Formats: sequence, structure tokens, C-alpha cells
Amino acid sequence: MLILTINSVPGRDIEALGIVKGSTIQSKHIGKDIGSGFKTIIGGELKAYTQMMDEARQIATDRMIGEAEALGADAIIGVRFSTSAIMQGAAEMLAFGTAVRYR
Repeated sequence: MLILTINSVPGRDIEALGIVKGSTIQSKHIGKDIGSGFKTIIGGELKAYTQMMDEARQIATDRMIGEAEALGADAIIGVRFSTSAIMQGAAEMLAFGTAVRYR
């Protein structure tokens, strides 16, 4: 599956199949939350949360691809990612784009 942030597939005529998306809500266990809370006092990267968001991005992307495959898509164009805080220590990751088929 070709995944592109641009709004076309270079060199291909395409047919739009519709919007596809994938999302997940992730959190870390209380021990990582407490450790990260202390880290905010001295500054620096919160590696547990960086890892959490990397995992969330992959899950959301995989779910988006699954929706596109179910439509018979060859590619997803205009792909974007969005995140939002759901509650303290939990975040939603959303991946979305337009599923297309080559003509």
C-alpha cells in the first residue's frame, strides 16, 4: 500500500474511493506516569511518552491501511496525523487520508 502526504500519485490516474481513518487511544501505566512527572521538573525528553506515541502512530496507520484495503485501494493520499489529549496521561492518535485506486 502506497502512503502519500501529497494529494496525487505521480504518474498515475486515480479514482477516489473515500476517506479512510484509523485511531487509537494510548496511555502508560502509573509507574511511567510518575517517572515522567519527575522528569518534567528537570527537563528533557519523556522517552516513555515518545515510545507510546510512536506505537500509537503505527497502530493508527495500520488501521487506516486496513480500511483502505477493504475498499480495494492501491494507495492512500493526503495522509495526515492528528493527536489530542483525552485525559491526563492518555492521548488519541488519528491517521486519515483518501483511499484511491489506479485507473
